[in-house]
Amino acid sequence: MSVKKPKICIGLSGGVDSSVAALLLKQQGYDVFAMFMQNWHDTEGTLHGDCEWEEDRFVAELVARKIGIPFYFVDLSKEYRKRVVDYMFGEYSRGRTPNPDVLCNREIKFDAFWKAAQSLGADMVATGHYCRKETLPDGTCRILEGSDPNKDQSYFLCQLNQEQLSTALFPIGDICKGEVRRLAKEADLPSAEKKDSQGICFVGKVDLPVFLQQKLASVEGDVVEIYDQYYADSAAYSRSQELLSKGCTLSDEELEELATPLDYSDIEFQTETYRSGKKHIKKTRYKAHPHGKIIGRHEGAQFYTIGQRKGLGIGGHSEPVFVISTDIDRNIIYVGEGDAHKGLRRSCLKINTDEIHWIRPDLRMSIGEQRRYRVRIRYRQPLEDATLLMRENGLFILFDRPQRGITAGQFAVWYECDGEMVGSGVINK
Repeated sequence: MSVKKPKICIGLSGGVDSSVAALLLKQQGYDVFAMFMQNWHDTEGTLHGDCEWEEDRFVAELVARKIGIPFYFVDLSKEYRKRVVDYMFGEYSRGRTPNPDVLCNREIKFDAFWKAAQSLGADMVATGHYCRKETLPDGTCRILEGSDPNKDQSYFLCQLNQEQLSTALFPIGDICKGEVRRLAKEADLPSAEKKDSQGICFVGKVDLPVFLQQKLASVEGDVVEIYDQYYADSAAYSRSQELLSKGCTLSDEELEELATPLDYSDIEFQTETYRSGKKHIKKTRYKAHPHGKIIGRHEGAQFYTIGQRKGLGIGGHSEPVFVISTDIDRNIIYVGEGDAHKGLRRSCLKINTDEIHWIRPDLRMSIGEQRRYRVRIRYRQPLEDATLLMRENGLFILFDRPQRGITAGQFAVWYECDGEMVGSGVINK
């Protein structure tokens, strides 16, 4: 007696990845139908021509017709604004940098979209993510990196829970991008040559300051460059180096101290008057300071993120200038010259207890426990060796090597050595 295969809803975006995922499901004999979701209507801040939903829907419908599967449309824009975009605005207003793609998967694709798919009779939902899923004999789901190391997208699924994973399929997780393109061309799919989408999930490529200015006011402030001499004279920086030498023997209070970013607000600039030109016109300027200099103006500290290089509009340096800190309360951006700048890297971060998420609840750490994992703090970053320390006041991640651009609001994700993604959390500081 044959077992009836589950009815699958494929989230068809109009891109080549979800198209091939749909193709493979159809070829494998599943009862499959496609659904395209519209999550965004506004065009303010978006760069015209990039990932426009009307074109995507048109291509998705052509793909479904080519494969021979039913096609449906669902408008989830209200849910997306409430559960993703409003969260994004809130995080930026606090000086944190969120990852809307992670939220989109947790809140929309595997929640709101899944509920819409169920209403049409779906037993499972499939996407074109490059990641793999395994189910253990007890029903526990494991999620692993995709087989293509250059396209692995498991990071974006780091907030999914066991219930969501139990009804999820990732048909292209074990094949490489080149093979996906080949299969699409071989099947003559309309999306075969379509470029990969960029920018914010379902919004598209945006001018971020313009996009955020829909809700966040633009207020000019100072851009302050921090010199190397600051670190030579800073007691806080010296203390952080001292704490690092203690490794995993740090107390709760010491870990908290080590995870706290440097505060540059102690640098104060004083003015002086001088006379200029033939008429000796009295003018005011800032006195030279050994630790830094005001080198420009910005549109609002909340529009910038740690490690950012583009959009600063600052020249006159032999090496690129990067954002190393933002002070939202005082509306100041601190920058440093060169990728090796001391302010650009840290070795420890903290995740608040209520923002720790275990994909595998059975592997949850107990207070006082420490484990070795491989960790990434942004998409496409190589995995880095680190020690996770669970303490009363939160989870601390202590990296073997200092990490560039640790950013509050982003997700830290930890993996086993075999590529299984075990847990994640929002970086608090």
